Amino acid sequence: MKQLTVVLTLAAVSVVCLALGGCMIVQTPAIGIIFTEVKYGDFATTSTAATKEGKACASSILGWVATGDASVTAAKHAGGITNVSSIDHTAHNILGIVGEWCTVVKGS
Repeated sequence: MKQLTVVLTLAAVSVVCLALGGCMIVQTPAIGIIFTEVKYGDFATTSTAATKEGKACASSILGWVATGDASVTAAKHAGGITNVSSIDHTAHNILGIVGEWCTVVKGS
């Protein structure tokens, strides 16, 4: 009986750790526990001819399920961009339940 209690306790602790580990589902330079909406720059070139913009996003639910393609390649394709001027990112998170991370590419 004592071994069953130990096993159940370890299982409960594992479940709680997994649940709490999923609370911060998007990484940003500024983190808000209740709500996050951040835009930040990542890369820029000397090219100033930014006539097009492409955006690619990935989303997460509870930190357990994540889908999407937030790559620079996907953002370039979405905007029809061949020459990159800058790469920015946006991150949205609501209570660690729903999160979205996007890559925004500007160029021509």
